Amino acid sequence: MFAVRYHRYGGSEVLCLEEAEEPHAEPGQVRIAVRATGVTPADWYLRSGMLRDIAPLDLPHIPGMDAAGTVDEVGEGVTGTAVGDEVFGLVPFVDQGGAAAQYAVLEAWAPKPQSWSFEEAGGAAGNIDTAMRVLQALGAAEGMTLLIEGAAGGVGTLTAQLAQARGLTVIGTASEGNHDFLDRFGVVPVTYGAGLADRLAPLAPHGVDVVLDAAGKGSLAELVAIAGDPHRVVTIADFDAERHGVRFSRSEAGESPGWAGLPLAADLADRGCLTVPLHAVLPLAETARAHDVSAAGHARGKIVITVP
Repeated sequence: MFAVRYHRYGGSEVLCLEEAEEPHAEPGQVRIAVRATGVTPADWYLRSGMLRDIAPLDLPHIPGMDAAGTVDEVGEGVTGTAVGDEVFGLVPFVDQGGAAAQYAVLEAWAPKPQSWSFEEAGGAAGNIDTAMRVLQALGAAEGMTLLIEGAAGGVGTLTAQLAQARGLTVIGTASEGNHDFLDRFGVVPVTYGAGLADRLAPLAPHGVDVVLDAAGKGSLAELVAIAGDPHRVVTIADFDAERHGVRFSRSEAGESPGWAGLPLAADLADRGCLTVPLHAVLPLAETARAHDVSAAGHARGKIVITVP
């Protein structure tokens, strides 16, 4: 098959489109002909080598954590899914990639919502997994107010919508240019940066109950002060979390409570309650550019790669 791979750690220039061995569905898995795959910070964290001590790769490596496409192999023990079904989902966590290719194996999946294009579905599963895992970790429940630091990105926009489906009020930080964008999702926008607590006061007169840091811009101390307790803050982006007593959330091998949210998200999508805003859609041959756009940190929604 054809795939994007890298043979050494480095910048986006190490990515190349080349021939690679096909994967095959093992028990409990399906293989898809990939139509689209999302780009996440984890892709370029891994590629750069910054995680090599905690998540070493077997090189060469194919990036891509989530994908959408058409099932063409069904592993032993899989029921309810057949060859020809259109699905979206996640690659096995232990592989830490594999979706930026002609074929990919999924370990968790759900039927693609009829209301979503392959591009939207291809960039959804990873963020849904993260959002559901974070909401569970925070004990997010109806009537609470959630603050999302960095709300305009792929994780932020989906977490906001899934939180609202649970009955939470969502306030999101973003640059002023993204305030109208957040408003379209029912998120109360506020400008990020120093003095955030003062700007929040009139927006949340009874305070903020729980906080997600999706930005990783060094604001954890202020976010903890706003929440009143480090246990009410979760980050997915700040590796300095432990120093602040804050939980750093990431998928763990073999278990991810967020996976169970894929069918729920698909149902919400088909009821018109969950959308996937796309910042950029690029062809597989421009995966390096997609990584660079993600690393720049200014994406409004999801960056997606399409596979011919």
